[in-house]
Amino acid sequence: QIRQISGGHTSRVSAQDWNNHILTTGSRDSLIINNDVRIANSTVSTLQGHSQEVCGLKWSLDGTLLASGGNDNLLNIWEGVTPSNPKFVMDHHEAAVKALAWCPWQNNLLASGGGTADRTIRFWNTSTGACVNSIHTKSQVCSIQWSRHYKELISSHGYAQNQLIVWKYPSMTKVAELRGHSSRVLHMAQGPDGTTVATAAGDETLRFWKVFAQQNPTDKKKTSAKKSILSALDLR
Repeated sequence: QIRQISGGHTSRVSAQDWNNHILTTGSRDSLIINNDVRIANSTVSTLQGHSQEVCGLKWSLDGTLLASGGNDNLLNIWEGVTPSNPKFVMDHHEAAVKALAWCPWQNNLLASGGGTADRTIRFWNTSTGACVNSIHTKSQVCSIQWSRHYKELISSHGYAQNQLIVWKYPSMTKVAELRGHSSRVLHMAQGPDGTTVATAAGDETLRFWKVFAQQNPTDKKKTSAKKSILSALDLR
């Protein structure tokens, strides 16, 4: 154990994300707290923008914007570590917003996913606050990961199908639909090379999926529009 941070939240911590030395946490107490882990009194700021539990947090890749989702169906965009109010408040989702992911090749593009009563993935221009695209997935959206190698993303789902879906962006056509978990797929993490996705579900299993193959830059047959080779891989 390096250190323990306590005394900030009054209820369970349900979401967290790192921004360099800042650890941002969200809780059932509806608060978001930014902690500087280098100092003894770690609380840098406390953000109040949700009326219910904070269930999703994600910093942009350049560390300038924080996206937060809550059980109040709100998606908030915060600018910097010490904002007094959200830059944008989006109320388009009709259920809790847990799934959040920033696009790796367009800094101001954010994907968010709604719960069982919503089942929609929405895409946001965080420079203007506009919703630029959306797709109804027919299942609760639990997590989203963008591919680092292709203009694609993968979403994990709960009720009613507990599946993974690989989408091509921006057309949002399905590349593949993957099944294996018997309960909702709560979390996803991408491997260091961006080719493998690990999933954790309510069925108490971890599964590893070879989803995105990294293209060889010396391949003479490389096309300008990269394509996933998911269909050629054995998924277990």
